[in-house]
Amino acid sequence: MNRIIISAFIVTMLAGCLGKEGKEPRIAVAKAGDMILYYDQIPPLIQEGMERSDSIATVQNYINRWARRELLRRKADANLSADTKNEIDSLLAESRTNLFIYEYQQKMILEKMDTLIYEDEISNYYATNESSFVLTSNIVKARIIKLPATVPDYDRIRTLARSDSQTDNQELEKLCYQYAGKYDDFGEEWIPMSRLMLEIPHDIGMQEDFVRKNAFYETSDTTSIYLLTIRDYRLRSSVAPYEYVKSDIKRTIWNNRRMEFLRSLENGIYNEALKDNSFKMF
Repeated sequence: MNRIIISAFIVTMLAGCLGKEGKEPRIAVAKAGDMILYYDQIPPLIQEGMERSDSIATVQNYINRWARRELLRRKADANLSADTKNEIDSLLAESRTNLFIYEYQQKMILEKMDTLIYEDEISNYYATNESSFVLTSNIVKARIIKLPATVPDYDRIRTLARSDSQTDNQELEKLCYQYAGKYDDFGEEWIPMSRLMLEIPHDIGMQEDFVRKNAFYETSDTTSIYLLTIRDYRLRSSVAPYEYVKSDIKRTIWNNRRMEFLRSLENGIYNEALKDNSFKMF
């Protein structure tokens, strides 16, 4: 449908004709300097249901933008020095080479590289390099609950929030879904302490002292009550837990494997060229 509308517009402007052997020639739409824009170079622009006048205006706008760009390029080509243009040509050639290499490398990675990373490989890397995984911030496993200041059953919710019982936690979750404005349980996930503190309306002072002294913390403002439960913590300058750095280790292993694969690929191509004499040094 799009092509039909555009074609009708172009035919109206330029009246196509058949060439030799009955084949339809390329239809020229516009010319800017020595550059010609052909109908088949115009991308699909027309949306289903557009008015004919809007369709024509859309194509005309595209042609005008193309013309402005080409005329500007022509002016630049006429006024830039030979050295500048040679430098641009060199950059283009280098970019083209880099793109060819990059696309070939990605193709080979997808086809040939082993991308599976197993749990024991990650854990072994962590054990070998444990001293490298030093925390730069305090992290916690915690739960934050935000309740309306007038919440019903507050005493029950507060009691449940202090409990480690799985049954109590399930009851707490049900009550929080009913009453809480926020219920975020990070009990199985390490998060930065600074992220948790964004949920608390008051300054807690030194984070290290706070987490050492408060397995459970309660505070409030004029509208809400905040209940914070800290199940575990690690302080900055200590070794990061395995779970906290596991994803980073996996990325590191993959990147190292990728670099080694690409080095091997490059060396293989180079050595093959030496053997078949497609590379010679004079």
